[in-house]
Amino acid sequence: MSPSQLVLHDVFGYAQFRGPQQAIIEHVVSGGDALVLMPTGGGKSLCYQVPAIVRQQAGHGVTIVVSPLIALMHDQVGALHEAGVDAAFLNSTLDWEQTQDVELRLQTGAITLLYAAPERLTTPRFLGLLDDLYQQGHLSLFAIDEAHCVSQWGHDFRPEYRALSILHERYAGVPRIALTATADALTRADIIERLRLEEAQLFISSFDRPNIRYRIEEKKDATTQLLRFIEREHAGDAGVVYCQSRKRVEELAATLVEAGIAALPYHAGLPADVRQQNQNRFLREEGIVMVATIAFGMGIDKPDVRFVGHVDMPKNIEGYYQETGRAGRDGLAADAWMAYGLQDVVNQRRMIDDSEAGEDFKAAMRGKLDALLALAEATDCRRQRLLAYFGEASGPCGNCDNCLQPPALWDGTDAARKLLSTIYRVHQKSALTFGAGHIIDVLRGKDSDKVRQYGHESISTFGVGAQYSEAQLKAIMRQLLATGALGLHKVTSENSGHVFDTLTLTDASRAVLQGQVQVLLRESLAATRTRRPKATPANVAAQDLGPDAQARFINLKAWRSEVAKAHDLPAYVIFHDATLVGIAQRNPQTLADLHGISGIGTKKLEAYGAEVLRVIQPGTKL
Repeated sequence: MSPSQLVLHDVFGYAQFRGPQQAIIEHVVSGGDALVLMPTGGGKSLCYQVPAIVRQQAGHGVTIVVSPLIALMHDQVGALHEAGVDAAFLNSTLDWEQTQDVELRLQTGAITLLYAAPERLTTPRFLGLLDDLYQQGHLSLFAIDEAHCVSQWGHDFRPEYRALSILHERYAGVPRIALTATADALTRADIIERLRLEEAQLFISSFDRPNIRYRIEEKKDATTQLLRFIEREHAGDAGVVYCQSRKRVEELAATLVEAGIAALPYHAGLPADVRQQNQNRFLREEGIVMVATIAFGMGIDKPDVRFVGHVDMPKNIEGYYQETGRAGRDGLAADAWMAYGLQDVVNQRRMIDDSEAGEDFKAAMRGKLDALLALAEATDCRRQRLLAYFGEASGPCGNCDNCLQPPALWDGTDAARKLLSTIYRVHQKSALTFGAGHIIDVLRGKDSDKVRQYGHESISTFGVGAQYSEAQLKAIMRQLLATGALGLHKVTSENSGHVFDTLTLTDASRAVLQGQVQVLLRESLAATRTRRPKATPANVAAQDLGPDAQARFINLKAWRSEVAKAHDLPAYVIFHDATLVGIAQRNPQTLADLHGISGIGTKKLEAYGAEVLRVIQPGTKL
C-alpha cells in the first residue's frame, strides 16, 4: 500500500480513491504541478489534503491552501481536526493573539495545512513567513481552490486571485495544484496563463452529475411555480433558490416562510453578521431553503442539498453548472429546476450591453449567454447539451425533463416570419422601435390605444398572427433572441427618462424572413412533470434500509446532531449520511466491527467508536 493509500485509509477512512483522484495525488506527491477540473462533489479536497499529509510526513513541511471563503476555511479545518490532522486558518475572524499563535505554530512545523484568503497571502507579513519557510525547505505545496476566480472569462472573477502568479515567481520548485469545478476552454486557458501553470499536468474529470435531474419550465408565475415544485417534490428538504436581485431575494424568502417553508435570505446587502448567521443555519440545520443571489454558494460543502432552483436565469452556462452543482453532493437524487422567460433573455442581454467592458469581453459574454439560452430552449437532452459545452460527448441521459417527457414540437417558422415582418413594418411606419407587448398586440390584431395612436392597425401584418397565442409568440421571441435573429434596442422615454428595451431586426433576421431557417418550438404548456417518488424528508440516504436499520439510522442522526452542535460544526463534518447508513446496515457490536466502514478513520474510531456502539445497541435511546 502506497503512502497515499495509507493516508486515505487511516486518516479519512476510505478504502479506495475515486476516479482520477489517485493519479492526481501521486503526481502532486512527487512534486508535479496540476490543474484539476472536477465537478462539485467529485472529491477535489482530497486531491490536495492527501498530498499535504504525505509530503509533510516526508519532511517537506506545510501546505498553503488558498481559499476565498471564511466559512469554508472554518469547516474544512474543523473536518481535518476531526480526522486527526493538524490544520489551521488565518483570516479576519482571529484576534491578534490567535493570529500570533497560528504564525508561531506555522514557524515551528506544527501545522500540516494552513488555509488563507488570497488577499492575506500576498501581504508583506505573510510573504515574509512564506519566505522563511521556503528558505528552510519547509514549504511543501500550494493548493489554489476555486481557481476559476483568476479568470475574467469565468463566472466568478476575483481580482485578488491575479496576484497569485507571485507563487510561481517567488517560490520556484514548490509544487502547485489549482482546482475548479467548472471551466470552459476559454477560462481554462486563462487560468493556465494567469497562474503560470504552463508546465502543469491537466486532469479533466467527467463533468457529468448523473444524480441531478435538469428541468427548465416556461416562466408564467415563477413564485407559484417554485412553491408548487417545493411542496410537491421537496417538502422538508434543504435547497438553494437563486434570484437576480436583492429585493427579489427578500420578497421570495418571505413568501416561502408564509407558505410554511423554512427559508432564509442571503445577499451582499445584508449585514455581515446576518449573512454569517443565515449561512451557519443552512449548513448546520436540516431542511433550510436558502434564497440568495450569486453571492451565496461558492465553497458551500453541504452534501444533502436536494434541489437548486432558479427563478431568474443565470448569466452563463458555467454559472448555471456551478450553481446547480451544489445539489446532490452526496450522490443521491437531486433536482436542478429553473423557470425561464422572455424577460430573462432581455435582462441578461441588457446587462452585457450596459457593462463598461471592452467589446472583446462583451462578445465572449454574449457567446456564453447564447450557450445557456440554447440549453433553455433545447427540445433534446439537457445533459447532453450541457456536457457538450465543456467538450464532453455523451448520449441522451434518460433523466432530464426532455428525456422523460419529450416535448411536443410545432413549426414556428411561419409565425417567426410574420413576427419579424411586423417589427419591420411598425418601424417603417413610425420610425420607432417597440417592445414585445406592442408587437404581439399588432400581430394578433388587438385594438389597443397604443395601436391606434401610431396607426398600426393599418399596416399589412396587423392581425395576421391572430391564430397564435401570446405564449407562443413569446416563445418565438425567446428563440430568435437566443439565436441572434432578433436584437434589442434601447429607448429612453422623453417624459420619464425611463430606459427600456425594444425589438429590432439583425443581420441574421434575413435568413428567417426568407424561409431559409426552420424555427422549431416546444408546445407552450404549463409544466406538469412526473413526480419523483419521495422519501421521508431528511432520510433520503436511508430509504433502502429495513425497519431496524432505519431506527438505528435515526438514532445515529440524532446523536450526530448533538456532537456537531457541541463542536460548532455542520453535522456532515462528524460523519456523512453514507457513513451512518453503513453503520446502520452493519449493526456493529464491537469496535472491530466498525473497521472498514467508509468514512471512519483511525482518529474518528478512537473519538466516537464507543459512543456509536452505545447509540445503536437495542433498546438504547437518546
